[in-house]
Amino acid sequence: MECISVFDMLKIGVGPSSSHTLGPWRAAERWIKELKTSNKFDTVEQITVDLYGSLSLTGKGHATDYAILLGLSGADPETIPTQSIEAIIAAIKIKKALSFNNEKILAFNPETDIVFNRKFLPFHANGMTFTATISGKKSRSTFYSIGGGFVVKEERKNSKKNKQIFSNTFPYPIKLGTELLAYCKSQNRAISDVVLENEKSIRTPEKIDYEFHRIWNTMLECMYTGCHTEGNLPGGLNVRRRAFDTHKNLIGVSLYNNPQEWLEAIRNTEVKFRQILKWVSCFALSVNEVNASLGRVVTAPTNGSAGVIPAVLMYYLVIENHEASFDEIKKFLLVAGEIGSIFKKGATISAAMGGCQAEIGVSAAMAAGALTELLGGTPDQVLIAAEIAMEHHLGLTCDPIGGLVQVPCIERNSMGAIKAIHAAELALDTDPINVKVPFDKVVNTMWETAKDMNNKYKETSTGGLAVNVALSDC
Repeated sequence: MECISVFDMLKIGVGPSSSHTLGPWRAAERWIKELKTSNKFDTVEQITVDLYGSLSLTGKGHATDYAILLGLSGADPETIPTQSIEAIIAAIKIKKALSFNNEKILAFNPETDIVFNRKFLPFHANGMTFTATISGKKSRSTFYSIGGGFVVKEERKNSKKNKQIFSNTFPYPIKLGTELLAYCKSQNRAISDVVLENEKSIRTPEKIDYEFHRIWNTMLECMYTGCHTEGNLPGGLNVRRRAFDTHKNLIGVSLYNNPQEWLEAIRNTEVKFRQILKWVSCFALSVNEVNASLGRVVTAPTNGSAGVIPAVLMYYLVIENHEASFDEIKKFLLVAGEIGSIFKKGATISAAMGGCQAEIGVSAAMAAGALTELLGGTPDQVLIAAEIAMEHHLGLTCDPIGGLVQVPCIERNSMGAIKAIHAAELALDTDPINVKVPFDKVVNTMWETAKDMNNKYKETSTGGLAVNVALSDC
């Protein structure tokens, strides 16, 4: 059984897409590591990159070419100053050369050495091949970005061995919701407790807390940045940032100097239903506006759906529980990460494979379940909330206008966050004995729906809004 850490589901990276930006970036890093392991790196004379399928069709709008260049240059998506990205890319284009892993200068023209092939490779919709010329001979390596920043190769020779190691490592290996509930009942523990035990089998408690602090601080900083940045988003659609205006109207004359003081200031604002609705939307919009402008976000479980989980967690902190501390944040992220991993194992978190139900649908399910535990729900009710949230995203297509992660992607995070909160409330009022749709059934249904969905609705920008709304309309 494949065991996935919460920290695999919640990764820090650069926008706008986990599958089209972070995945190719990590693939470039892995290819460099391959070359070094085989002692080929120092003899590389020339490099080229071929992108296939969805990576090719929407790669420009998703900054796939930028990600490839940055990955080949040795930059780290978790630490690179995002304000330097444009300058790095511009320098490569002007010089028609890059510093390969920041170690050796190679001639490289992005216009000709990154090839956008419209055809799909059989293994996955997001394929890419890196080619190195060494002593006149070609050395090729193909990777697949399967969603959420995960990267695999088709020939997973050690796959079986790795899965055995992982299942032996985790005291509570989980593939299905029923297995998770069985552990909770046999141990008389909450879902977050069970998931924490798994994490403690591979990391120290101090390391776990450090990583959760890092993830939450990135989320909070992202919301703060989005709410305080005015103007239009890059990419050509001239989409105006909305979080800034909404936030300005909501926050009033409150004084603060940093994200934490900002959080406290929000707790003192008016909290009628309309204001709550606007705050949640504002939080979600702010994250995905940062994401759309090559900012730093947390994949949750993807970049395109990165706004849902921080928006719902922020809702809990500033509306539901003003006394909440790091403990509640930690529990929320533990539950959210586990729910996301079940969807990844049983279905997909890749829009290129399953449409937007695989991104916004999964993130809403993750947030709904996590919120339910914090609001006092039982493990059964946590999975009921996750099921409700996904059930009402089934069939949601991925049809970004211009191939950009902007319209309708940014708004969908707002809608997903609201649905997640609503799903949690419905679940809290539900007796598990009366449930008609089990959680595992909705996971399976999402995957079946994904397989039946036409490819033009799977992050290719060849159907739906992407073709019915012309760029001239924008």
